[in-house]
Amino acid sequence: MPETSAQSETTKPAANAETGKKIFIKTYGCQMNVYDSTRMSDALAPQGYTETQDITDADLVILNTCHIREKAAEKVYSEIGRIRKMRDARGAGAKQMTIGVAGCVAQAEGEEIIKRAPIVDLVFGPQSYHRLPSLLKDVEAGKSVVETEFPEEDKFKHLPAAKASVTRARGFTAFLTVQEGCDKFCTFCVVPYTRGAEVSRPVSAIVDEARALVAAGVCEITLLGQNVNAYHGSSDKGGIWGLGQLLEELAKIDGLARLRYTTSHPRDMDDALIAAHRDIPQVMPYLHLPVQSGSDRILAAMNRRHTRAEYFELVDKIRAGRPDLALSGDFIVGFPGESDADFADTMSLIRDVEYAQAYSFKYSPRPGTPAASHEDQISNELSSERLLELQTLLTEQQIAFNASKMDSTMDVLLERKGRETGQLTGRSAWLQAVHIDAPETLIGTIQPVRITGVTKNSLSGQLITG
Repeated sequence: MPETSAQSETTKPAANAETGKKIFIKTYGCQMNVYDSTRMSDALAPQGYTETQDITDADLVILNTCHIREKAAEKVYSEIGRIRKMRDARGAGAKQMTIGVAGCVAQAEGEEIIKRAPIVDLVFGPQSYHRLPSLLKDVEAGKSVVETEFPEEDKFKHLPAAKASVTRARGFTAFLTVQEGCDKFCTFCVVPYTRGAEVSRPVSAIVDEARALVAAGVCEITLLGQNVNAYHGSSDKGGIWGLGQLLEELAKIDGLARLRYTTSHPRDMDDALIAAHRDIPQVMPYLHLPVQSGSDRILAAMNRRHTRAEYFELVDKIRAGRPDLALSGDFIVGFPGESDADFADTMSLIRDVEYAQAYSFKYSPRPGTPAASHEDQISNELSSERLLELQTLLTEQQIAFNASKMDSTMDVLLERKGRETGQLTGRSAWLQAVHIDAPETLIGTIQPVRITGVTKNSLSGQLITG
């Protein structure tokens, strides 16, 4: 996912203690990969696979990879090496372990993965996970399988039926993919090459899945897409709908209290979507709107297709309709050719916009992308200096935003037990972690909380009762 709002590394928890085949999935990267890992488990459930948290107990191990970060492929090979040592330590007579590599690194590396790591049995890209049962049959027949071709048909057609795809408890928040692929071709990004062209799910399929999620106890849904606000799905009611219309339809679902979406591109924020932030109470006042640079010269070199002034105009328009809206963003420093003046433009944009949260990275070349071949690469030392200066400013803004909530009352979705005894942890409308003392019976509910403490990364408060 380009400009991802949450780079992470997660392991799917055990679903139950049933006997039979066990699958362990390690997920790297964006929320889209988290969603895809869940779908892999869904696809294999009819084949008798249940999830395990213990890799040593797994019959099938899948690394669902991300190619956004630097040296992503090397990290995958290192993980494969650790798995090989662990598998070899089982000794003779131990049960067999099938190893697969999925996701964007698999799409980019293809057969090279099996050449470098013969222990891998299966390599498949993001477009092929719905074919996982048949691919595993080929592996069981003794074949090494590499499936990285982009299908001519829409991969969304192969998603399980809505009710079948949410049979396991998922907590009170959930991701729901509505769009995949990217047609923007930013010069630094591999996603168009690993995820393919933009494709959107039909409105009815999304609504059905959202209803099933709510029926399973979910009250907050985050819509996912590489360029989620480029959504253009067909509707049974006629025509092609944009994201604003989709949000309006989803807001009609009883029990669905909160809606979010990520990741957006400034070029795709149309009037209907801006109006959705103004008019739909379920749409949370938090928007991830990556800009990457504040310099028009660098924006053009990145092929971002918007200018600094257009970004400012868009932010003003959105905030005019939703004054309490908080913004997060993505920034790349040290892009090829970035001058001191270009970097100063980025810093001034940050000061003017004022972000509640942001993600920032040093530019690193991705093989096959246009920017990787630029001759005027910036030194790592200079990029590091600029990144530190930029992150210092962003941290100051995040702290200031959190501090602005002191003594205010806000609704908090209580999601789970906290680290301390008697403590619950939830999320504010602005995605801040909020810690309160409250009984476990309130998990899964939205409660009014008065904020009594703030830190850089979280808030603490008191439950308002009566």
